[in-house]
Amino acid sequence: MSTNQVQLERRASQRFGFQLPVAVRLAGTEREGCGFTQDLSGRGAFFYTDFQVAEGDAVELTFVMPAEITLTENMRVRCRGRVTRVLPAQSKFGVAVHLEGYEYLSETGSAAQVSTSFPRVSGAHDANRSRKNPAVPGSPSLAVEG
Repeated sequence: MSTNQVQLERRASQRFGFQLPVAVRLAGTEREGCGFTQDLSGRGAFFYTDFQVAEGDAVELTFVMPAEITLTENMRVRCRGRVTRVLPAQSKFGVAVHLEGYEYLSETGSAAQVSTSFPRVSGAHDANRSRKNPAVPGSPSLAVEG
């Protein structure tokens, strides 16, 4: 008889697998970078970036939240949160953030200028996930924290 551990799901809100360009800013500073999201939920986000942050850092994420989440139309959002995990992924970092608040923004601003051509992190891709979402080939397979 084996003793397999049961792993409980700790996430309290539904995750959405959207690969969206995101602007990242270290709260209280002018330091900022860009990246792309892997997963979003009402309480957390996981994204890839070459912008270095550390666990415990307060950050602001700015991106366009898709209509599938807002249930109305695409909306620019600035989220405030705290970094809960940083994983090295080749020359990038996978960053999990617990979201503490957000605000809707007007249509103009820095999130609209975030590049959608941010390079993929090829070593972090899951072929099975790519087949499930053919519109996003090579989707990274890490999940949201929060």
